[in-house]
Amino acid sequence: MVTEFKVCPMDWQDFTALLVLATAMSFSPGPNTTLSTALAANGGLRRAMRFVFAVPIGWTILLALSAGGIGALVVAAPALRLAIKALGIVYLLYLAFKLSGSATLGRANDAQLDVGFGQGVMLQFLNIKAWLLALTLVAGWIAGHADALHRFGVVAPVMLVFAFASNFAYALVGALLRQWLSHGSRLLWFNRAMATVLVLTAGWMVTV
Repeated sequence: MVTEFKVCPMDWQDFTALLVLATAMSFSPGPNTTLSTALAANGGLRRAMRFVFAVPIGWTILLALSAGGIGALVVAAPALRLAIKALGIVYLLYLAFKLSGSATLGRANDAQLDVGFGQGVMLQFLNIKAWLLALTLVAGWIAGHADALHRFGVVAPVMLVFAFASNFAYALVGALLRQWLSHGSRLLWFNRAMATVLVLTAGWMVTV
């Protein structure tokens, strides 16, 4: 008897739905993509790559914790959820404040925003939207299946690739705008626009 071996534990409908969700959630504007754009525009693509790499790694850790049951605890415990939301909102507002005052390229230690690898990983855990997305993925594609571990082995790499690709794409846009932004007060207004996106994201998090 020949045993059938499936490379992917999902049927094509499940996998297509996963790709659609990954595309919509990864490439839509949010705190990660906004910061990737701003970091590259201010400090160059090379400096922004620390954050670009941090996002998928932090997200994958968060997804693993959610699959292990921590995510459900975060959502089910009102005090814990509120604490995460509050910390995330305060941190986004802090980043927006720093970014809004930056008008000079490449000055990471002055008024300009500087978010490194550690901060990038940490930001994923302060985003209640990221927790809810992780729980959606666990509930829809992983939990309740006999091959849950195998399914996690598919979902995690897909989300990791999309998280990297989206943030790299936004960072590349920021880097391409860098020369244009160096003239006059363009960079200041660009940074204020990016800061406004972060403030709006923080405001949205209040309602979640």
